[in-house]
Amino acid sequence: MVAQGRRARVRQATLAEIRATARRLLIEQGSAAVTINAVAREMGMSGPALYHYFAGHEELVGAVTADFFRELTEVMEAARDEHPPGDHGPRLLATCRAMRTWAITHRPEFGWVFASPITSERRPDSPRELAGRDFEHVFLEEFAALWESRPFPVPAELDPSIRRQLQAYTASLGLGLPVEAVHVFLSCWIRLYGLLCMEVLGQLDFAYTDLEPVFEECLREIAPRLGLDYEAAAP
Repeated sequence: MVAQGRRARVRQATLAEIRATARRLLIEQGSAAVTINAVAREMGMSGPALYHYFAGHEELVGAVTADFFRELTEVMEAARDEHPPGDHGPRLLATCRAMRTWAITHRPEFGWVFASPITSERRPDSPRELAGRDFEHVFLEEFAALWESRPFPVPAELDPSIRRQLQAYTASLGLGLPVEAVHVFLSCWIRLYGLLCMEVLGQLDFAYTDLEPVFEECLREIAPRLGLDYEAAAP
């Protein structure tokens, strides 16, 4: 029993080292450098030996992506929870700002998670999907609590195509939100996420050297859509 416990601890430590090595390669050399053989070489292992820990490149990518999701989620939750439950405006604004801070200080990791196409099949029970769902729910649960306590304005009518497309997603959330409210949420998310991706990928560098005021302007415009007062970040 003791030997089994020790083997399990050694295995977990090796798994953590593999993921940390993959992250270092990503930061130093880019995503193309993160291969099974490259990670194994950095650790002084053979490629075949590393397959005892990950079945292949896809599984390694999923595990590292899950690490990034969990790290970002913890940062966002910590910022949100500096404000009391029910104080929805400051909580949502703090969550958005924490996401941006993590993104611009972890550009390779953000690009790995959010700016790369997902080409593999997405299994609902995979570490990547579970961690991604936790990240998504940081926003969704606060948004649902806001709707329950103080419903915000929603469109009187939706384009039938938009309604059809959102019905299944809305039902899958299990949060009791109407389709119209989910449409407002996604509209806000698209603006924030789109701006953040463009900033992290340097696609607005031709015009801006500092996008924080632009991000704040976006928050200032989104807040009224959710029936919230915009509050500037503390200096």
